[in-house]
Amino acid sequence: MTLPQLYLVLLIGCATVLVSIAAIRATHRLGLPALLVFLGAGMALGEDGLGIAFGSFEIAQVIGTFALALILIEGGLSTRWRAISGQLAPAGLLATAGVGVSVAVVAFGAHYLLGFSWQTSLILGAVVASTDAAAVFSELRGVGLPKKLSGTLEAESGFNDAPAVILVLAFSSAAGIPSTVNLIGTLVWQLTAGTAIGVAVGFGGAWLLRRLALPMSGLYPLAVFSLGLAAFAAAGALNASGFIAAYLASLILGNSHLPHRAATLSFAAGLGWMAQLGMFVMLGLLASPANLMNALVPGLILGAVLTLVARPLSVVLCLVPFRFSLREQTLISWAGLRGAVPIVLATIPQSERLPGGQALWDIVFILVVAFTLLQGPTLPWVARRLGLSSPEVVQEVEIETAPLDAVDGEVLTITIPKRSGLAGLRLFELRLPEGSAIAGVVREKRLFVPEMSDRLRSSDQLIVVTSPRLREATEQRLTALTRAGRLARWLGESGKD
Repeated sequence: MTLPQLYLVLLIGCATVLVSIAAIRATHRLGLPALLVFLGAGMALGEDGLGIAFGSFEIAQVIGTFALALILIEGGLSTRWRAISGQLAPAGLLATAGVGVSVAVVAFGAHYLLGFSWQTSLILGAVVASTDAAAVFSELRGVGLPKKLSGTLEAESGFNDAPAVILVLAFSSAAGIPSTVNLIGTLVWQLTAGTAIGVAVGFGGAWLLRRLALPMSGLYPLAVFSLGLAAFAAAGALNASGFIAAYLASLILGNSHLPHRAATLSFAAGLGWMAQLGMFVMLGLLASPANLMNALVPGLILGAVLTLVARPLSVVLCLVPFRFSLREQTLISWAGLRGAVPIVLATIPQSERLPGGQALWDIVFILVVAFTLLQGPTLPWVARRLGLSSPEVVQEVEIETAPLDAVDGEVLTITIPKRSGLAGLRLFELRLPEGSAIAGVVREKRLFVPEMSDRLRSSDQLIVVTSPRLREATEQRLTALTRAGRLARWLGESGKD
């Protein structure tokens, strides 16, 4: 590539990013997912648009896999452990047995309704079996669901990519469908080894970063994100699941009370959005409108089987041991959003040169776009109709930590969200652990040292000085207050989960 060509590529790329960002604002008001904007941008740039030729499914698979790793790392870092800790069992069952049920049901539909071979049918079932982490993270956090539901859905979307990838690779083998013993052995090894690597990198990285006094705060986000990628790469090098390793390592790092959490989350969110944008634009470049028209009917039929039969059946069967009402099961079924993951996984059969790979990819593309248009915008409405969404759900406080090496102390900054129980409290009512103190309040861009009788307001930013020994207790007290106000202790609210 020459320098003038580089300038042209950068100019087209930056223009695409800026136009897509501007379009997201309009689609967000309509409740449409961002992925549709990015896919549309890619198709507009493709051979049937501006004429940019791109047809390498091998390159798309590599870039898409890397982008999915970045998205999972961002999702893990931004997920609060207390939001999902109580829902790991149902989420884990949905991410494993639920994926298996979806694969079987969709495969039966593809074979008996559309006449595909069993190998192609199983590939289709595995490709569309997992929910999409990026779609779920972005859509759910604005709906206002109870922690029981949002935690289950977020944890499931973080865990279920790994089994789906393993199954797609196994079914796409030129040797045909593997034996049950080999398939189970592969699943157990990849999931177990990936989990072990992710946990080891997460706890090891957190231990290391707590003991490193980095010279600049901007290095902390870079270090944390690099650890997530290291877990992904290490697992992949050992033929284990890089996706589950990356998600678990990032989940542990994001909940380890590391310095500069807010800066780390901002950095991760930026990289996550860039990964989404680049991946969807690339996938849009692969799409051919002529081929997509031929895949329209099969895509809609399989989408209906997945959405109306496979997903609800997997939810009902997997949640039998747990106390989920019919309304909750209905919402979890409808919130099984698909996105980039199926489209990226659909490049694997093409890369393996399997017969019918192009038709399979086109079907998956149609399925994802059509049912994202159906489920994404209607999810808030469905949640409200089921009585499971409320605009009054109080947001969790975001607490940022910065080290004070000289006095072995730390500064916590807490922004009081709307409808928080902290709003309206006088300072003396906080009753923080002895040894922690309010050093200042930022209100309307003005810093002042408050009196004990001063009342807090929404959007105030508290500056709390504490010590490593008292930090956890201080955070729990502030979390309890934001949930239940001055009656937190009387109502049994401890802020621990």
